[in-house]
Amino acid sequence: MGVKKEKEEKGQFALGPENYRLMAVGFAIIVLGFLLMTGGKAESPDVFNEDIFSFRRITLAPMVVLAGFVFEIYAIMKKPRG
Repeated sequence: MGVKKEKEEKGQFALGPENYRLMAVGFAIIVLGFLLMTGGKAESPDVFNEDIFSFRRITLAPMVVLAGFVFEIYAIMKKPRG
């Protein structure tokens, strides 16, 4: 009886399907944050472009990336149902 239960447990993943879906959402949030950081390139290297210091690149994007990492931790730590 103990051997059968051990075989059943061996074939199961550590995380459930819901955890993997949540991890995919967290990954998408992180990618969105990095996409928000892009841009602000100057036309010429001799000209300084102040767009690199915009609110979106300096404040919003890092907060979105951090929120994505926190969401990833939640997705991993959430107990699978069943």
